[in-house]
Amino acid sequence: MAFVINGRSIGSDHPPYIIAELSANHNGDLQRAFDTIKAAKDSGADAIKIQTYTADTMTIDSDREEFMIRGGLWDGYKLYDLYKQAETPYEWHKAIFDYANQLGITLFSTPFDETAVDLLESLNAPAYKIASFEATDLPLIRYVASKGKPMIMSTGMCSEEEIAEAVGAAREGGCKDLVLLHCISSYPAPMDQANLAQMAGLTDRFETIPGLSDHTLGTTVSVAAVALGACVIEKHFTLSRNDKGPDSEFSLEPEELQRLCKDSFDAWSAIGKRSFERQKAEEGNKQFRRSVYFVKKLKAGDVIQATDIRRIRPGFGLAPKYFDQLIGKKVTADIDFGTPASWELIEK
Repeated sequence: MAFVINGRSIGSDHPPYIIAELSANHNGDLQRAFDTIKAAKDSGADAIKIQTYTADTMTIDSDREEFMIRGGLWDGYKLYDLYKQAETPYEWHKAIFDYANQLGITLFSTPFDETAVDLLESLNAPAYKIASFEATDLPLIRYVASKGKPMIMSTGMCSEEEIAEAVGAAREGGCKDLVLLHCISSYPAPMDQANLAQMAGLTDRFETIPGLSDHTLGTTVSVAAVALGACVIEKHFTLSRNDKGPDSEFSLEPEELQRLCKDSFDAWSAIGKRSFERQKAEEGNKQFRRSVYFVKKLKAGDVIQATDIRRIRPGFGLAPKYFDQLIGKKVTADIDFGTPASWELIEK
């Protein structure tokens, strides 16, 4: 399985696709958004992702208790106020897309309602992301799928039935290219609950390309995921965690993103394929394996005794497995000490 986003092939035969999630880490500053996109490009990310919503498309401005966040990273926020602070204004979008195109880094977005999809379509977004919290919004998924673009969908909090419904909605809507990102929707996510084994479960169950939306701290879990077959890695990204923002606490900084890109590529390169073929790097050392050598001088016609030969390094003689077969055989020529055993020296 493989498909292409903006000219970049994605699948197990291709290097992992690294997405830097800008999210709310622009901190309400368009120039900071530009600088973050540039830093993601310089760090080696394949794509930068934004989120397209307004506070009014996400929720309503209500003070009722159920609209308040209690506990966790955003404790005490009213939903409307959090989204108002974190939103990427619609009027920024064209400038952000233009800047990413200028730099040569792919940019796409997570839409949270149909108006967001319409905006992104007008900007020729090359792909769409469905967030874990919207994975149960089947009408939205169908609408996104109807655009015929590759879709990347996170599965945080979802039951098997909910994932099946989301995948079904995407397929029914016309999506042919789908990635399911295993995800733990906790901010940050505990490393011991990352449950990376589930990636294979998603692939086997839904026949989609595997990936990870990683909210753990650091890069360890993401690199481990690549070693387990993840083709797509998504991590939140900020210029500096010291510049506090809604998502900064669990976001990578540029040096960390650079390390993630390198280590993920190295992990993917190390996977290889199932094969008993000797690797090229081993060829030079083959000569240092053990083989059979004559350790005594012999005359033509002498019978080889067990004390006349040894299994030693280097490996230019007959393989050690022939040692017993040589005992009792006659040599066809005079043999010097240190001569490698070969069938040409042994009487037929």
